[in-house]
Amino acid sequence: MEFFTEYGTILILLAACCGFFMAWGVGANDVANAMGTSVGSKALTIKQAILIAMVFEFAGAYLAGGEVTSTIRKGIVDSAIFKDRPEDLVFGMLSALLASFKGWPVSTTHSIVGAIVGFAAVGVSPDAVNWGKVGTIVMSWLVSPIMAGTLSFALFRSVQHLILLQDDPFTKAKRYIPIYMFFVGFLIAMVTLLKGLKHVFKDNGMSLTFLDSALIASVVGVLVAILGSYLLSKVKRDLSLEADNRFANVERVFAVLMIFTACSMAFAHGSNDVANAVGPLAAVVSIVGSGGDIAAKTSMPPWILLLGGGGIVVGLATYGYKVMGTIGRKITELTPSRGFAAELGAAATVVIASGTGLPISTTHTLVGAVLGVGLARGIGAIDLRMVGSIFLSWLVTLPAGAGLSIMFFFVFKAAFGQ
Repeated sequence: MEFFTEYGTILILLAACCGFFMAWGVGANDVANAMGTSVGSKALTIKQAILIAMVFEFAGAYLAGGEVTSTIRKGIVDSAIFKDRPEDLVFGMLSALLASFKGWPVSTTHSIVGAIVGFAAVGVSPDAVNWGKVGTIVMSWLVSPIMAGTLSFALFRSVQHLILLQDDPFTKAKRYIPIYMFFVGFLIAMVTLLKGLKHVFKDNGMSLTFLDSALIASVVGVLVAILGSYLLSKVKRDLSLEADNRFANVERVFAVLMIFTACSMAFAHGSNDVANAVGPLAAVVSIVGSGGDIAAKTSMPPWILLLGGGGIVVGLATYGYKVMGTIGRKITELTPSRGFAAELGAAATVVIASGTGLPISTTHTLVGAVLGVGLARGIGAIDLRMVGSIFLSWLVTLPAGAGLSIMFFFVFKAAFGQ
């Protein structure tokens, strides 16, 4: 098609710049999903959290980020509608990328889905939107924080019952935490195998059943528990700390555990949320590369995931610390034991939802998990005004993304004379 021959390089460069900017926004905003609880509980300093997140967010994005991009690329809009005018789909995806800087944990999943729906419904036709898929995605946004909150509530209650409310919580912690470590290793391995690395196995002609994944994850869980037990053996009771806080030594034990959960959640987050940045870019590259053939099946070019992972790291290093404070400190007071319950509850939610292949909002999941932990201590432990601000930002993000996307869509059409 002449249009793509003439403007193809410009469109890809523009989409790459927009994709990098979007990935930068993901790193600046959504890094709190993986690291905020670790920082807020003081298990890690901000510098340590940023270094860990740089490594594991990038690894998750580059090694395991291709699966969810398929939903962002072609699941939300009906590509058949654009068969005669594939350039409209390219303009729409560029608009979605253009359409994140307050300290609020805004969901980039909201932004990109709202933007794609906006340009397709208004700029093209309501029939261009796969409303069934959109409805399923929106339902996942509602279900994921409720599920994460419920699981985190139950986990922290178990920590209270088995450890914190006992006469000698430090001894109980060293006895029971290896069991929690097993579940950390198991759940994160399941996240990685079922959600993150699914497309890697597929690209190499391999497939894992749920049972295969569970067996591998069990082995990983045992290894994590053994390593964790060794590290816990190095934590000695410091009686001087217990003079002011009888749980001080217990929280030191949970801080060891949170290093595992922080690394794991960063990898899972990178593998899931890179789709928000590079999904539309992948669609543009695919359409331009095939000369306008939307139906062409192409594999995800490694450079796209590399660009997305790099953008996340840059956003993380420049602005990520701002949102860490919101989830880590402002919703409810977190300690390592509470932060652990929140992160494990969120990880469990991702595992349970992994079979859907949807871009589940990790922002919703982690905020729901932190709320669940706060509720386990009573409603007074939660800053309800901050929670209200977060929910308001979620409501505003989707229509704002849609409105900006519609505007940019028509600007692109006019700029390219279409």
